[in-house]
Amino acid sequence: MRLAVSGTHRIGKTALLEAIAEQLPTHDRIDEPYRLLEDAGREFADPPTVDDFERQLRCSLDTIATARGDALIDRCPLDFVAYLLALDDAYELDDWRPELGPAIAALDLIVVLAIETPDRIAVASHEDRRLRRKVDALIQDLVLGDRLGLEPAAVEVAGDLDARVHQVMRAMRVVRRR
Repeated sequence: MRLAVSGTHRIGKTALLEAIAEQLPTHDRIDEPYRLLEDAGREFADPPTVDDFERQLRCSLDTIATARGDALIDRCPLDFVAYLLALDDAYELDDWRPELGPAIAALDLIVVLAIETPDRIAVASHEDRRLRRKVDALIQDLVLGDRLGLEPAAVEVAGDLDARVHQVMRAMRVVRRR
């Protein structure tokens, strides 16, 4: 099963993915595009630019295309679409649409983490909280609301780490039965 964990920054995606990987040791665990590109020598602006998010989107699409059938993937392409739209409301997605559909279809499940109240992750004072909230809302709209008509198989999980892992494992069983 190819599973991607989606959500804005500082939401607990990586911690959740690590906990799921402990439950599914035969699955490949794939780092988020930011880390993959950084490990390959890419330097990012601070704060990241549209170009930085486009590079991460490209990496995300390529990662899904080459991932084996049992993979746990940190971030989904729609995360980067959300960041691009958050930075530029008029951002043009037409060039990406031919690749987004097959990439989303190749994912068996997208797990969405949303900002909870109270927030489960401490957010540093230098973080752009407005951008974080905007991306969170856009991910909800893109993945759960299917704004682009891609029909992703998705589930939103909430609660502490153990509760999130339990919800993911249950959702994976449901997807496998289909």
